Amino acid sequence: MDKMDVEQPASEGADIDYGLYSRQVYVLGADAMKKMSASNILVVGLKGLGVEIAKNIILAGVKSVTLYDPAPAQIADLSSQFFLREEDVGKPRAAASLQRLAELNSYVPVRVLSGELTEEAISKFQVIVLTETPLEQQLRINDITRRLGIKFIVADIRGLFGVAFNDFGNNFVVHDQTGEEPIHGMIAAIEPDGTVACLDEQRHGLEDGDFVTFTEVKGMDSINGESVGPFKVTVTGPYTFRIGDISRFGNGGTGGQFRQVKQPKVLHFLSLRDTLAKPEFLITDFAKFDRPAALHVGFQALHAFTQANGRLPLPRNEADALQVVEIAMQINSKSAEPAELAEGVIKQLSYQARGDLSPMAALFGGLVAQEVLKAASGKFNPIFQWLYFDSLESLPKSVQLTEALCASTGTRYDGSIHVFGREFTQLVRNQRQFLVGAGAIGCEMLKNWAMMGLGTGPEGYVYVTDMDTIEKSNLNRQFLFRSWDLSKQKSTTAAAAVTLMNPQLANHIQAFNDRVGPDTENVFDEDFWLSLTGVTNALDNVDARKYVDRRCVYFCKPLLESGTLGTKGNTQVVVPHLTESYSSSQDPADKSIPMCTLKHFPHQIEHTIQWARDLFEGLFKQQAEEANMYLTQSNYVDQVLSHGGNQKEQLDNIRTALTKKPETFDDCVVWGRLKFEEYFNNAIQQLIYTFPRDSLTSSGQPFWSGYKRAPDPIVFDITNELHFDFVVAAANLHAFNYGIEGSRNVNYFKNAISNVIVPEFEPRSGVRIPVNDNDNVGANSTRDEIEIVAQSLPPREQYGSLRLSPADFEKDDDENFHIDFITAASNLRATNYGIVNADRHKTKLIAGRIIPAIATTTALVTGLVCLELYKMIDGKKDVEDYKNGFVNLALPFLTFSEPIKAQAMKYNDKTFTLWDRFDINGDISLQQLIDLFQKEHGLEITMLSSGVSMLYSSFTVQKPQKLAMPISKVLETTSKKPIPQYVKALVLEMCVNDVSGEDVEVPYARIVIR
Repeated sequence: MDKMDVEQPASEGADIDYGLYSRQVYVLGADAMKKMSASNILVVGLKGLGVEIAKNIILAGVKSVTLYDPAPAQIADLSSQFFLREEDVGKPRAAASLQRLAELNSYVPVRVLSGELTEEAISKFQVIVLTETPLEQQLRINDITRRLGIKFIVADIRGLFGVAFNDFGNNFVVHDQTGEEPIHGMIAAIEPDGTVACLDEQRHGLEDGDFVTFTEVKGMDSINGESVGPFKVTVTGPYTFRIGDISRFGNGGTGGQFRQVKQPKVLHFLSLRDTLAKPEFLITDFAKFDRPAALHVGFQALHAFTQANGRLPLPRNEADALQVVEIAMQINSKSAEPAELAEGVIKQLSYQARGDLSPMAALFGGLVAQEVLKAASGKFNPIFQWLYFDSLESLPKSVQLTEALCASTGTRYDGSIHVFGREFTQLVRNQRQFLVGAGAIGCEMLKNWAMMGLGTGPEGYVYVTDMDTIEKSNLNRQFLFRSWDLSKQKSTTAAAAVTLMNPQLANHIQAFNDRVGPDTENVFDEDFWLSLTGVTNALDNVDARKYVDRRCVYFCKPLLESGTLGTKGNTQVVVPHLTESYSSSQDPADKSIPMCTLKHFPHQIEHTIQWARDLFEGLFKQQAEEANMYLTQSNYVDQVLSHGGNQKEQLDNIRTALTKKPETFDDCVVWGRLKFEEYFNNAIQQLIYTFPRDSLTSSGQPFWSGYKRAPDPIVFDITNELHFDFVVAAANLHAFNYGIEGSRNVNYFKNAISNVIVPEFEPRSGVRIPVNDNDNVGANSTRDEIEIVAQSLPPREQYGSLRLSPADFEKDDDENFHIDFITAASNLRATNYGIVNADRHKTKLIAGRIIPAIATTTALVTGLVCLELYKMIDGKKDVEDYKNGFVNLALPFLTFSEPIKAQAMKYNDKTFTLWDRFDINGDISLQQLIDLFQKEHGLEITMLSSGVSMLYSSFTVQKPQKLAMPISKVLETTSKKPIPQYVKALVLEMCVNDVSGEDVEVPYARIVIR
């Protein structure tokens, strides 16, 4: 047995490279990553699906990936195999794909296996994935894998159909079924009968059969701790649950916290041979509940046809299709539980058997690669055991599909032509699509488009924009980028990469490095938007998504939306004059942390991390920015005094920044040490002095109870790593603000810190501290106090050209002390309040508001998006033809729903939706506009505006000369700004009365002025 290697450093036993894998570790966890790094994976079959699977698991960071496919590459493979080139036709697929796959991740050795798939060859792997493999070979190999304890996966795609099968052995342990953070909460009491009541009627979120442990319960000390229990939960209501007999722990208790304890689950898989006769399906589309059973028979019939004829059925060949149907009926008749066979579906499976579509490869490549990672790590629920999927709704209705039109043409698009025919494939090639974003989703989308040939036709074009540059953490999932691309522009690099995949994109793709927003409407102007056939968002910013959505509504362009969050993903279709837009509905806003909780009464690590993040901004950014504005703007103090907000704090910051300017790094160390004392000792002493531990509320209840945890001051200990780290980070950041060279020298810091004289602190009487957000204690300073601080500011002239350097928070630079400071500050405050500390990785996730991400979900979601793109290109008009998708690969869960129709509204018996408007050609006068709406639409305009400019109101006297002005002149006069030359039309919002005098909602008006 020969192996061809690309030598690379092995990852077994190596530490996780958080710079590369950080977003993925947030999804999988360090334990799962380490298990994956000990797994050798064999991928059999390197057509489009095989290369997708290999790509995703290489990016994920397994120990090694071995490829097996000695068959020669064919030109039709280029319909979906993005790592083959035209010059590779005739070469063994695996060998031709090796180098490009190996470049994806330097930690993962990639090899080619030659010879036969013998038991000896197979025995070296922990997981085996078969694609493009005959059923007899699948059965033979599965017999071996079950005997050797190797995890076994089969997957195939045939046109718009796909199948996946898992056999992970008799006793496969799932260590974490969902990947969600364990549920935790505060409790009010545990009753003698074992009923647990949550504090302040907070929903516990638990389910029957969950397990929990307890901490800090008073009156039942023996029930506290992870070593006790866990206790099985029986839910009795949204705010209560029972844990059974607790008599051995006492007669009930009060206060404390519960925390969910995840339990392993053991799955017993059957062999492929056994499940062929008795399958268990994962349903993906409940509108097609009977489809999996029919396809289970249909795929077996395809295997039987291929074995009998030595080939797959020909595209749209009726004789071949009838033979497949006959075989399917024979197989079904021998089944103990015959399926309801829809002849039309089985025929479509035969018609499309030679089809090879990039979106389907992306969908199943992401899905199956995640199953490989589950097999290697025991993280998340695997597919048990069969999954079938089809997207027959993507077949075009606008063109004829005949055997002649779907026959091979000897081109790279044959995989598409076999399904969609030549006419529709050419329609795809002539699309003019705009991709907004070239990150993870953008890279996958561009790859799919390149394989589809989208934009490569005579009238076709692809535009992509992204203002970001490539960072190391991008390389784990934005697969078009390599280590040598770091710091390059994403859009330019991605466009160049997909042009190599499909050279026909040359001169048909343009990359921009611009944000899409109001400030770039001169770049993405009216002509640009009107030239497009569609838009696809690949953004992680809601505001940007909403802007693109508004432009698509304005220009009546279809929009494809998608997003991912770890193993979760969603897709949304926006079709002009049919569906609602992206902005029509939105997720509820995230709950904010009450200010008094942040400042004085934290009880979760998220609270202390946010406090530390705010502290970072205040100390190292805002103070420096305010000082710079004072130094550069002679009227800055007047501006501060004329505005609201905490004026005294702003002026105090300026005075402190300038009058206490450090001269040396020693001064910065002193500052950092004193800040430690201020935040983690003195402030806590003052809080406990103001509210002693035995304080009672006005109702006689203990003040320090429930969510309020009595803190303890921390005495600085130079040998404590956390204490030391805070001073080091604080001193270096303070030095950065003032352009002073920092230091990491441990001995220097130990000596410098030891020499700092720390004043004794005495708590003050009369200090008032707010106990809730409605308490305005100390919120406002008197005017006299503010004036005194303003007058005490040093003259700016004495500082000459001094400018401070604000620290703009950057989470992914491990050398800048930003995350070091926030981690140390957060954990010190958590220690004050008896909260379990968080490691640097978790702190970075929360403080940096990082979106967990993994390549598998991204690939799957873009596959779903492109299946909807086919429908848009076909111009389907029924909302039932489209699907919004929702996935969670951890469960696993895939489901689909029809898009919501655009809401219909009325005025004067006329129906309209958000897609309608009043179009007016010509820069008519204000009076003409008023008259036009009165006469033609029966609407009396009572108010007229454009953006923030009020152009007209019926309740104020209007000058005749204004009424006679063209609309453009009215806007320029009101806004006191000229209308840019690239603006060809104005958007006017109106308040109107209908014929009955009632105020009604109407569409906006678009006035073409040029």
